[in-house]
Amino acid sequence: MSVYRIYVEKKPQFAVEGKAVLSDLKTALQIKGIKDVRIVNRYDAEGITKENFEKATPTVFSEPPVDDVYYSLPEIEADEKMFATEFLPGQFDQRADSCEQCIQILRQGERCRVKNARVYIVSGALTDVDFDKLKSYIINPVESREASLDTVK
Repeated sequence: MSVYRIYVEKKPQFAVEGKAVLSDLKTALQIKGIKDVRIVNRYDAEGITKENFEKATPTVFSEPPVDDVYYSLPEIEADEKMFATEFLPGQFDQRADSCEQCIQILRQGERCRVKNARVYIVSGALTDVDFDKLKSYIINPVESREASLDTVK
């Protein structure tokens, strides 16, 4: 079966988590040039039909009134940098598990497999050193790692 991928981002007026991370980075790391942090959740679903994936998009993966949904990574501007994080193998991912449970209920049957990653899009006048510091601060090596931004085959 195919793997279906979707990207879900809070609309700007609801992007409270991104604003909290921005504030935290400015305070904890003293990075002056940072302007904004956008957080996009990436979901990969395997063992599911295209029809069921499409049914799950507005009910399980996103909330249409507060989320924007993309089927490919958003284009980044010249002053933006991007990276993604995912849980290490063996670490419990509550977001992915909840999606799997909801899809199982939606399908009224067997469970599919969902993987989640968080894509961070950071804008501002950041040096490579600042960006590396920022990534080291966000990625906790005990539970997560940097994820690939490659597309699903």
